[in-house]
Amino acid sequence: MFRSVKILTAAAFLSFFVFGFVDNLKGPILPELLRDLALSYSQGGTIILGAYIGFIVATLLTGIMADLVSNRGVLLVAGLCLCVGIVGFSMATSYIWLILFMGFIGLGMGSIEVGGNGLIVELHDKERGRYLNLLATFHGIGSLLVPLYVAWLISSGMPWQRIYLSGVLLAGLLTAIFLLSRSEQQQSGQQQSGQQKSEQSHSDWDWEVVRRVGFTPEMGWFYILIGAYVAVELGIAAWLVEYLQQARGMAVGESSFYLSGFFVMIMVGRLLGSFVVERIGYLNVIGGALGGGVLCLAAGIFGPKALTLALPFSGLFFSIIFPTVTAAVSERHQTNIGSVLGLLFTFGGLGGAAGPWLVGVVSDWQGIQIGLGATLLFCILALVALVVLMRRGKMEDRA
Repeated sequence: MFRSVKILTAAAFLSFFVFGFVDNLKGPILPELLRDLALSYSQGGTIILGAYIGFIVATLLTGIMADLVSNRGVLLVAGLCLCVGIVGFSMATSYIWLILFMGFIGLGMGSIEVGGNGLIVELHDKERGRYLNLLATFHGIGSLLVPLYVAWLISSGMPWQRIYLSGVLLAGLLTAIFLLSRSEQQQSGQQQSGQQKSEQSHSDWDWEVVRRVGFTPEMGWFYILIGAYVAVELGIAAWLVEYLQQARGMAVGESSFYLSGFFVMIMVGRLLGSFVVERIGYLNVIGGALGGGVLCLAAGIFGPKALTLALPFSGLFFSIIFPTVTAAVSERHQTNIGSVLGLLFTFGGLGGAAGPWLVGVVSDWQGIQIGLGATLLFCILALVALVVLMRRGKMEDRA
C-alpha cells in the first residue's frame, strides 16, 4: 500500500498539513494563555522559544536519522513527539512545564521538517522546486484554518487548554499512518532489499562528507538566508494577533481573520510559485519575494490603519522562500542529503527561535508595534545573504 510514489507523496503532504495546524495553534491561543496565567510578553516569547529549541535539536538528530534509517521513520518519531507535547502542554499549569512540553512539540515539528522534505526529495528527482512548494502549500492550508478554528472555539467559551488538546487527533493520525508505513517498509526491505530508494541501506553515511559539503562558505550564506526568513515568518505568525488587538484595536474574530489571511496568502503564493519557480530560477524568485514581502510588512506595521491589510498580503511574497531555498540546496548536493537538509533546517529553527523571542522582548521594552517591526531587521539580513549568494553564482558562471 505505502510503496506507491503517489501515496507516499500524499502522506508527506499530510504531514505538512499537521505541521501547519499544530505549529500555528500557539499564535491565536497566545493572548488567552498570557491573560489566563498572568504572563508577560517576554515569558510568552520564551514559551515559544521552547518550541524552536526542540525544533533545532530535532533537525540536528533526525537529519542523520534520515540517512541512517529512513524519512518514514523520522515522520513516525514526529507524530509520537507531537502527541506527547500536545497532551502535556494542554495539562500544564506552570511556566516551566509549558516551556518543556512546547519543546516536545518542537521536536515533532523539526522531525516533520526534515522527514517531509526529505521524503519529497527522495521520491522526486525532477521538478523538486515544484513539489517542495506544493508540500509547503499544505503547511499553509493547515495554518490558515487554525486562527478561524480557534477564534470560533474561544468565542463559544471553550478554554484554551481544550482547544490545544484537540490537535492530538491530527498528531495521532500522523503517527498511525507512518507506523503502518514503517512496518510495511521493514517487511518489504527484508523481502526485496535495495528495490526502492526508501528501502536502501544507508550505511554510506559519512561525517567527513557531511562536514565537507555542509560547512562551506556558500552553505553558510544559505543558513543565514533561511534562518533570517524563518525568524520573520514565525515572528509574524506568533504575534500578529496580539499586535492587531493591542496596536490596531481589533477584536478576537477580526484579528484571527487577518492571521488566517496571512496563511491564505502563503498557501496561494506557494501554489502559484510551484508553476513558476523552475522557469525563473531559484535565487531570482527568492529576491523578488523578499522585496515584495519587506514592502508589505513595513507598510502594514508602520503605515496608516488602512494599510494594515498589507500584513496578510506579505505572506503572498514570503511564501515561496523556504521551499525554494530547500530546492536550491538539494540541487547542489546529492549525497547525505538528509544530513545536509537537517543542518539547513537547524538554522531555520534558530531563526524560528530568535524571531518570536525578539518580538516579545522588544515589545516589553518599546511596545508591540516596535516589537513586530523588529522582524524587518531579519528581512535586511536575508537580503544581504541573498545578494552574496547571487554574486557567488555569477562569479562561478564567469569562471
